[in-house]
Amino acid sequence: MYDWRKLTKIQRNQLLVYRKTQRQPWHSPPHWDFAGEVTFLITAACYEHAHIIGNSSERMTAFESELVSKCQPLATQLYAWCVLPNHYHILLATKGITPLLAELGKMHGRLSFLWNGEDNTRGRKVWYNCHERAMRSDRHFWACLNYVHHNPVHHQYVERWQDWPFSSAAEYLEAIGRERALEIWKEYPVLDFGKKWDVP
Repeated sequence: MYDWRKLTKIQRNQLLVYRKTQRQPWHSPPHWDFAGEVTFLITAACYEHAHIIGNSSERMTAFESELVSKCQPLATQLYAWCVLPNHYHILLATKGITPLLAELGKMHGRLSFLWNGEDNTRGRKVWYNCHERAMRSDRHFWACLNYVHHNPVHHQYVERWQDWPFSSAAEYLEAIGRERALEIWKEYPVLDFGKKWDVP
């Protein structure tokens, strides 16, 4: 997400020229509109990965609840989600990604104002970006689902999925059972999933 800062001035100019010729947003992945129902992994991060969502467990709980409630009316299915102190992921199917992203944008704006007031940090930039990635196959979907539920373990907050309270992992494990979840984990490994999205 922050590869831009590592680029030289020449590399930045080349990347901007490429994005302009492709009619893509200059500094972020493009937001596509799709016809029909499509499954997406939506990810948003706090600016510079600051632990703003994770200011308190109460804020984390309230944010998880609001995130799910904002997505539910525009999603045909919520498959998985995970809220961490500095970012979140939600895997869902929808027939309207543009209105859903607009709702998330409004939520981000409102919460930025609220949290900056609570933290006495008026003017602080809270969110870095929000982007969606459409699922390309069943394999992509299941790898995404594993990635979302494994995120708190990957970032060393907990040792087991079900120990992280701000995700759908416990529900998922209860619904399909530990043995089936382990089979899916082995069949659809996470590996380097999610890295280098911004490299042309």
